[in-house]
Amino acid sequence: MTHPVEHGLAAPTTMIVHGEVRSFEEFAEDDAVLLEAIVAALRTVNDPEIPVNIYDLGLIYRIEVKDEGAVEIDMTLTAPGCPVAGQMLGWVQEAVVVVPGVSDVKMKLVFDPPWDKSRMSDEVQLELGLL
Repeated sequence: MTHPVEHGLAAPTTMIVHGEVRSFEEFAEDDAVLLEAIVAALRTVNDPEIPVNIYDLGLIYRIEVKDEGAVEIDMTLTAPGCPVAGQMLGWVQEAVVVVPGVSDVKMKLVFDPPWDKSRMSDEVQLELGLL
């Protein structure tokens, strides 16, 4: 049974749990709670050049929860030449692996599609004076 969850997940991230791609509201309550905790952890990691968390900035493209708490995350950067790219992946991994229910985190850096400001939440665009 699924339950609507108030999640505040504005960024266009693909959410997958145990191979099922659904809108966030369609996940079972336990899975939705885990995804919310993962997103909350992602929101603790800020982009070093823009003072905004990486989730609301739209840098997270995919979150997949697999069996036994393994999590895969695809993320991008605001610019391919980011000097702290490797460090950012580590920051994200460290933030998410401590979430209760997560046993392992695998990160993948992707550049397709390229990041642009349309991936930011409206709140972030407003905060940065882009709206």
